[in-house]
Amino acid sequence: MWDNPRQLNLAANALFVLVALILGAAGSYELVRLPAFPLKVLRIDGDLTRVERARIVEALQGRLRGTFFTTDLDQVRILFETVPWVRKAVVRRAWPDRLEVRIEEHVVLARWGRREDARLVNIQGEPFTAVLDADLPVFSGPQGSEREVARGYGEFARSLLPLGLELRQVSLSERHAWQLKLDSGLILQLGRDLARHSALDRLTRFVEVYPRTLGKMQRRLDYVDLRYANGFVLRVPGLQRLDDARPVRPKA
Repeated sequence: MWDNPRQLNLAANALFVLVALILGAAGSYELVRLPAFPLKVLRIDGDLTRVERARIVEALQGRLRGTFFTTDLDQVRILFETVPWVRKAVVRRAWPDRLEVRIEEHVVLARWGRREDARLVNIQGEPFTAVLDADLPVFSGPQGSEREVARGYGEFARSLLPLGLELRQVSLSERHAWQLKLDSGLILQLGRDLARHSALDRLTRFVEVYPRTLGKMQRRLDYVDLRYANGFVLRVPGLQRLDDARPVRPKA
């Protein structure tokens, strides 16, 4: 090689190119870190009704660091997603000095547990924390069952539509048994989802027979137990259960 001028020239040219690339990369790295590229504009988009500007400022205060090139977009996204009512944030750079953030709000479906806990569930079945003074359906269940309870609520509510009854509470027990409470105060005990018939199947059967049975009763109903294959048991205020009745003996 050392005796071949052509190969020496090729090697020298390759070395010059390599050095130029290294110097260029180093120069670019230093360039993007210069304060000559500060962020000046933060643009926020989205159909926002509950996210408050003051909460955004509070979340970003003193935490938004770096230049146009060095700002960690993922870290900015995380900061936005700590703001109450923000479900998801998408962050991008816009030349020469702007960050654009698109926010998706939570759309609330129900309250989870007690009102004072400030826990809500969105329409995706995801739990989040926020204060909301509104009359909402109430869900409860084992930890991590929010999505399952939200799915059940949707199915049960659609099943009750023909009766014009509104579903106000959905409870899932530790044994995964379902209980519903309607706006009339009526409690429906559906039980667990079984291989042969699910809780929704039992509710559907109840909806089918309701107009010609319980719907004709003039009394208010408290509780209906649907965990039976061929019928149901109900509790009516003011009516004494037959097995509680005492025979009346005639006086001597």
